[in-house]
Amino acid sequence: MENQNEYNAEEIFSKALRAGRRTYFFDVRETKAGDYYLTITESKKFTNEDGTFYFKKHKIYLYKEDFDEFNNSIKETCEFILDKKGAEVISEKHDKNFDSKKEKEESSESENTNEEKDFADVDFENDDQ
Repeated sequence: MENQNEYNAEEIFSKALRAGRRTYFFDVRETKAGDYYLTITESKKFTNEDGTFYFKKHKIYLYKEDFDEFNNSIKETCEFILDKKGAEVISEKHDKNFDSKKEKEESSESENTNEEKDFADVDFENDDQ
């Protein structure tokens, strides 16, 4: 078993996709027979109460004989979602800059409210008389 772990440790190709607190890894590995397969790993970052980090990982192993059906299924599913809900993200909380945007909006609203309170209605047309 230890030899198998050492054998699978070598990555042929790797691509990472960062998405907020999640990172997706697409790794090509080699079987004992010399063929390639794909592992898709979702790694999600969490924070302990003491401020240290830990990651939870979920892994999918995908072999070549399943590529076509997997690709068709994911494409069909993504198209369904985009057709039904569009490409716009509905929940702003998924935006990685949500907190800073919210603070700017609140600050801007506060400034506008203060400006409105300090505003005096002056009629300059009748000022020359």
